[in-house]
Amino acid sequence: MDSKDLISLEDLAEPLTYPVEAFISRDYAKAERDLLWPKIWQMAGRVEEIPNIGDYITYDIGDDSVIVIRAADDEIKSYHNVCPHRGRRLIDPPEGEIHASGNTRRFVCGFHGWSYDTDGNNVHILDRDDWKGALTSEMTCLTPVKVDTWGGWIYVNLDDDCDQTLREFLEPAAGILDPFEFENMRYKWRQWCIFDCNWKTAIEAFMEPYHVAGTHSQLLKYGDYYAYSEAHGDHGVSGFDQRKSATQTKEGTTVTRAGNGADPRASTYEMQREIYESVNCASTTETLVNAAKRLVDELPEGTPAQEVMEHWLRRAREDDAARGVSWPNVSQEQMSKAGLAWSLFPNQTILQGLTFALCYRVRPWGDDPNKCIFESYAIERFPEGEEPNPDWVYAEPTKEKWGLVLSQDFSNMAAVQRGMHSRGFRGTLPNPHQERKVTNFHRVLARYMKAGYPRLIK
Repeated sequence: MDSKDLISLEDLAEPLTYPVEAFISRDYAKAERDLLWPKIWQMAGRVEEIPNIGDYITYDIGDDSVIVIRAADDEIKSYHNVCPHRGRRLIDPPEGEIHASGNTRRFVCGFHGWSYDTDGNNVHILDRDDWKGALTSEMTCLTPVKVDTWGGWIYVNLDDDCDQTLREFLEPAAGILDPFEFENMRYKWRQWCIFDCNWKTAIEAFMEPYHVAGTHSQLLKYGDYYAYSEAHGDHGVSGFDQRKSATQTKEGTTVTRAGNGADPRASTYEMQREIYESVNCASTTETLVNAAKRLVDELPEGTPAQEVMEHWLRRAREDDAARGVSWPNVSQEQMSKAGLAWSLFPNQTILQGLTFALCYRVRPWGDDPNKCIFESYAIERFPEGEEPNPDWVYAEPTKEKWGLVLSQDFSNMAAVQRGMHSRGFRGTLPNPHQERKVTNFHRVLARYMKAGYPRLIK
């Protein structure tokens, strides 16, 4: 494709389309293993998963597997999960699982017993003299992987030649989200499943609120879900554009907002309760729900929505403080700029609040373009010493396991994947205002894959 045909960030505001090969082609899925995944920073886990020296987790992407280990109190290291002797993986997940974790001071290959310390050095080779002195430490040590952290997340980069730091890769999203102090949140729950759609189909299902009216219609009685969608470099944010300026509040673009209705005291509680119960006890907190429940008792009838919002958040902050949970200092301007949800290229989604976040990560399932590994987890601020420590749990994609809202999203994902195979599908028509994160995603993806460039609809 000629460079003059490449779209810019400004072009994203125009009607665009992009091809479906990225979703349905097995050759494309295979090409991602060389052109995409080894060339980017990708989220491998959370710092809280490895609090002690020797704690480790594994992260698999395509044919590659890495070990992330706490080598010292203030140092995290990462290595390719492979023994340099004959290529056996050092760490295998339990049968039926895709995540492995544990604690060790020495990695021992299960094939011939070659062993490695947490710095990746080889510390034991059976009958080393048989090699007649040919083995060097460079030949027999573990292969290191670039690793860094942001917001309590651990990121790895498989590209030895990459000179872009994690911070550079994440900006400007990282700077906008820093005030939320995600590093002070901890896992509340985490679940995964194998789903019948491409990883891009899955992650795009959470890139925009444009689908709320059609998919989550039960939420419409609580508010207007007209959305904006913006590109910020390689990443993107979405939020709520409230059509009626008379009801707009300064925090209205975020997930934490006053409910619509004749009495915002009552509708705010009803909306928070609905979200908490239908999003698997996530996207808000029990503290926020309980504080909203008291609004009708603490405020007079006729209180304007903005005052309801301010009172509700102030009382929730006080309630959390009483139980030992502090809130970050996020200004109204920062809240508005942060919006509702972020998509960090390529496969991480963060739907953030002041004391919580609902997050997604999606990965390919082998080279099958019609399947993916879908992972979701909630993080939240907890009183010191009361942080839960949940394991990854495999959960079938049902309402009972994931809640109403996510099960509604699941109903779309597989159907979209099937639909893109249809001879009757003429091509994508994303909303230029409300689905701009999606077209930006394909703009960036095409840069790595050198194919699938979005183009203007003419």
